[in-house]
Amino acid sequence: MLRRNKWLTLFMAVLAAAVMLAGCSGGNNGEGNNTGATNKPDSTKAPEEAAAVEYPEGLSYWIHMNPNATATMATLGDSKIYQQLEKVTGTKVTWTHPSGEGAQIEEQFNLMLASKKLPDVIERNWLTVSRGPDDAIKSGTIVRLNELIEEHAPNLTAYLNEHPEIKKMIMTDEGNIYSFPFIRGHEKLMVFFGPIIRKDLLDKTGLPIPETIDEWETVLEAIKEQTGGEAQFLQRISDIKVGHGFIGAFGIPLEFYNDNGTVKYGSMQPEYKEFLTVMNRWYKKGLLDPDFAAMDTKLMDSKITTGKTSAFVGYTGSGIGKYMGLMKDDPTFELVSTPYPTLNKGENAVWGQRDFAYTGIGAAITTAAKNPEQIVKWLDYAYGPDGHNLFNFGIEGESFTMVDGKQKYTDVIMKNPDDLPITQAMAQYFRASYNGPFVQDPGYIEQYLELPSQQEALVNWEKATTKMQMPLTTLTAEEGRKKASVMTDLNVYHEEMMLKFIMGTEPLEKFEEYVETLKAMGIEEVIKLEQAALERFLKR
Repeated sequence: MLRRNKWLTLFMAVLAAAVMLAGCSGGNNGEGNNTGATNKPDSTKAPEEAAAVEYPEGLSYWIHMNPNATATMATLGDSKIYQQLEKVTGTKVTWTHPSGEGAQIEEQFNLMLASKKLPDVIERNWLTVSRGPDDAIKSGTIVRLNELIEEHAPNLTAYLNEHPEIKKMIMTDEGNIYSFPFIRGHEKLMVFFGPIIRKDLLDKTGLPIPETIDEWETVLEAIKEQTGGEAQFLQRISDIKVGHGFIGAFGIPLEFYNDNGTVKYGSMQPEYKEFLTVMNRWYKKGLLDPDFAAMDTKLMDSKITTGKTSAFVGYTGSGIGKYMGLMKDDPTFELVSTPYPTLNKGENAVWGQRDFAYTGIGAAITTAAKNPEQIVKWLDYAYGPDGHNLFNFGIEGESFTMVDGKQKYTDVIMKNPDDLPITQAMAQYFRASYNGPFVQDPGYIEQYLELPSQQEALVNWEKATTKMQMPLTTLTAEEGRKKASVMTDLNVYHEEMMLKFIMGTEPLEKFEEYVETLKAMGIEEVIKLEQAALERFLKR
């Protein structure tokens, strides 16, 4: 059965022919009769032209749901953004959201692949997928998108042509584009994570903002004494991976890094032992939260809002903004940022959090999709002007209005009538507050960080350099298989030993034995693979 947009396409073709005939006697030069433009959703086009794009009637979509969305919605289908997108495109989405966090999500992803029951679209970080995106294409999980994007995604194509440096990032060494990417559209969007401390508790100690590891230890001891041992430092393993946490003070990250063109693995360096030594000491002294190894979002929320946390590593929005909002009825509660710590006073940390414009997150189309061309058009909508507004600001007249040519969030977002934190209100209307297949607008962050402490956080955290950060390299399918065969077990062993070293169930005297075990498991071979990938990337 022909869908409505197919009828509209026929109608527009007839209408265009009529206009052309009329223009022959009226001097019309035909500039308004560009048939190629009907495939591009554009706010300057008539509604009928945008509707003429043939979107899919329905599709299935697998994605981990952001915690700020799950706080008020069962699926993304409950959000205003996708309800509006359905009105515009006519596409009904069937959502699947894996539960849990981290390894639990990966396990569900792998089980889905093993079942061979794939949805049409999978959204995730494809650079962290086992064996890499090239292998996902060769193994028949997802499809190569280069030609599909070029033929059916005019909005994304135009953006990539204008930003060749982004196009370089989203392609593999084999030249494959594998997903519709999440792109941070401005430098100010790339720093958003770092150390945060309870300033009200700090002020009671009479000590200044800590800058070095030694100063942090002094401050944590003083706050512990002030609070009767109640408040402790909270640093999850995932936090060390995101922004390097306090491990950056020792000049290394947790995993792979680029030391002047040579790839190294942080967790086998002598500096890693120094970090473990400090964390073990803090754990023994009761300065480090004993639940750090099994800390989920709900437990973290509880600890911070009930005074169990003196400091933590977190985000400007879902860290400072979220908890200041939740604790607004407590006038004494105050969170401020600190610089990333160093070992020596007056230095800037050599590691901190700074995202690339692209980090691997994107929506890939699987081989199960029966209508990939239409799905490409549906995903491309987000990269056009109307889609850009929808994904970054929501619905005009509801979540934003235009003021002096700029999108301004309404009180539905900034002063939510249901008393929702800004992050949760945003998640109901758009995806700019986390990520997705679209280009993030700096207008979002300019309004989101409304607290002076949030704005100051960016100044503090961007002082940390990231010159040793690995670029967005990709492994070949064969290299991906070799790496996965090593790192699957090695990551489990590494994390297990980190916990044992910090908690003291394994003495640090066994650190060299641990390093030798990493070598026996194949870490040096993986370093060689990463070295080859780095060299290929530099030649792209």
